[in-house]
Amino acid sequence: MKTLILSLTAALSLAATAAAADPAEGRWRTQPDDNGNYGVIAMTMCGNTLCGTLVESYNGAGAAIQSANNGRQIVWDMEPRGNGQYRDGQIYAPDRDQTYRSRMDLAGDQLTVAGCVLFICRDQVWTRDN
Repeated sequence: MKTLILSLTAALSLAATAAAADPAEGRWRTQPDDNGNYGVIAMTMCGNTLCGTLVESYNGAGAAIQSANNGRQIVWDMEPRGNGQYRDGQIYAPDRDQTYRSRMDLAGDQLTVAGCVLFICRDQVWTRDN
């Protein structure tokens, strides 16, 4: 009986951890940038906000490339608002060496990432990288 209770407690604990995972957590493939390069961003929770780190970089032909930005956090302070909406974050665009005020919208396996500096805005649709 004691073993059964411990097993149930462990199973419930694992289920609670899985349920607590944010739907945007995981790996995301960016659209090509101004240089034709794209990357893979690992999105994780950083406290109560979502953040993302560039973990892989590729050229336009799909070949892996070394980038000084690999390992760099490029998304931070993205507040989950429910219904796939994330607001009040920041995003760094390596191709333009610019940081933007940012928001994200999740729909299935697509994450629309948008950012603005003053009146200059740009957006991309990232796809889940399984």
